[in-house]
Amino acid sequence: MEIQSDKKVIIIPTYNEKENIENIIHKTFSVTDADILVIDDGSPDGTANIVKKLMKEYLNKLFIEERTGKLGLGTAYIHGFKWALARDYDYVFEMDADFSHNPEDIERLYAAVLEQNADVAVGSRYCQGVNVLNWPMSRLLISYYGSMYVRVILGIPVKDTTAGFMCYSSKVLKSIDFSKIKHIGYGFQIEMKFNAYKLGYKIIEVPIIFKDRTLGTSKMSAGIFKEAIFGVIGLKVRSFFRKWR
Repeated sequence: MEIQSDKKVIIIPTYNEKENIENIIHKTFSVTDADILVIDDGSPDGTANIVKKLMKEYLNKLFIEERTGKLGLGTAYIHGFKWALARDYDYVFEMDADFSHNPEDIERLYAAVLEQNADVAVGSRYCQGVNVLNWPMSRLLISYYGSMYVRVILGIPVKDTTAGFMCYSSKVLKSIDFSKIKHIGYGFQIEMKFNAYKLGYKIIEVPIIFKDRTLGTSKMSAGIFKEAIFGVIGLKVRSFFRKWR
């Protein structure tokens, strides 16, 4: 009797990633058997066209969903989550297109979930010291202490609360009411972890080395960071009025 392996998909949101997208797809497929879903927000640089050409090489393994306009990281991931759940994937990953997340760590996240009987794995920059390369000190301090602030306010037992390199069991995503997710920027990552924690799922952190992009332009902005930090208070207050189970 043949043993069926888990069905996995990696969601990669893109906006103007023509310098990175082909290389990240080739590299990812060389180190994992997971499928890839690209969510492209109408990149004017032709990112989507590059993906569609590669789909002929990776038939039934590489997929793309195109959206009109830059609609936000959170809505891109929610679009991808719904797509993955509709196709019965067992595990759903989040990963950036710019190589700040090492594709070789995908299977480490997956293995950690299985070995530790966890529901969510976080590719963590801060669970074993600080493992970030090529960031200016100002950005590193804001990120590190911002995560500490979030952890104190929300009580999440996660040291890297804004991490965007994730592995979710499908049962976690099925339990989360996406209509109640309010953040669309990096605050989305905080809100998803908070939801998983409040719903009683086991979250583990897997140490990774985060390397800032070398090609393309960062999508981080002051507005996105403010949403992540100041939205935490609202998230905490709203949690008092929700029935989680």
